Amino acid sequence: MTMSVATASAAGGEIVQKAPVSVIVPVKNEEGNLASCLEHLAWADEVFVVDSGSTDRTGQISAEYGAKVVQFKWDGHFPKKKNWSLKNLPFRNEWILIVDADEHITEESAKEIAAVVANPGDKVGYYINRKFIFMGAWLKHCGYYPSWNLRLIKKGHGEYEKISETGDTKSGDNEVHEHVLCDGAVGWLKEDMIHYAFPTIDVFIEKHNRYSNWEALVQLERLGSGLPANPFGHALERRRFAKRLVAHLPFRPLLRFFYSYVLRLGFLDGRRGWIFCRLLATYEFLSVAKYQELKLKRKGTER
Repeated sequence: MTMSVATASAAGGEIVQKAPVSVIVPVKNEEGNLASCLEHLAWADEVFVVDSGSTDRTGQISAEYGAKVVQFKWDGHFPKKKNWSLKNLPFRNEWILIVDADEHITEESAKEIAAVVANPGDKVGYYINRKFIFMGAWLKHCGYYPSWNLRLIKKGHGEYEKISETGDTKSGDNEVHEHVLCDGAVGWLKEDMIHYAFPTIDVFIEKHNRYSNWEALVQLERLGSGLPANPFGHALERRRFAKRLVAHLPFRPLLRFFYSYVLRLGFLDGRRGWIFCRLLATYEFLSVAKYQELKLKRKGTER
């Protein structure tokens, strides 16, 4: 299939060829991150900002950068924002890239993406690795690198797994823990994207307080997942297997700290590694405590 390639005027008036990629940026009140994210997407032919009724300058910033703004209202059930976008947006390109507002596609990564979509062979999706920035620097260990996500998808060949039927867990209307499943061969890109997920410790705590609601409910429901838990599979499958294995072990917060700080060499990240691994243990404790709370509530309603 022949794909169209858009052109745009760059500084100095020269014509720059844009890659035939449509980008999804899911947002809500992201005025602090969005401008920088969109600057790093100037190479893409089409950008959709999928909003959830932002009350800040998110819409204005999107318009300033020429993005198409689409409003999404979640009804509390599957699908959430990213999967809805994959199925409903009028993409004009064959390849779709999903980028969060706190992520940057580097120049090297953009060039690689342009190259693979021009000649994908039998691939219908590509994993992209992420570098997490914490306390001003790249967190090289702690189990957070490598951090592979399947983000580049051929239209009609991938969607997010359905892990849970849970309603509103206060963890947002956007997929966070779910992964994309493709119906064909996938590849792994060499260049990394940059992820500014935790600009402050306050943001880490706020996010993981919400995420632990989701973790507790999913554990309570014990629902299956499209992504297999395989100790001999790729990194994401091994991680899911380990997570299920330790779900009911005692001392989970302590085990999480030991795993991240010792086994995954978090100590090599110095003071930042120590702080980050302690925060991960706190997140684990919240997930365990909220699971126990939900279990007691359910027993009470069953009497």
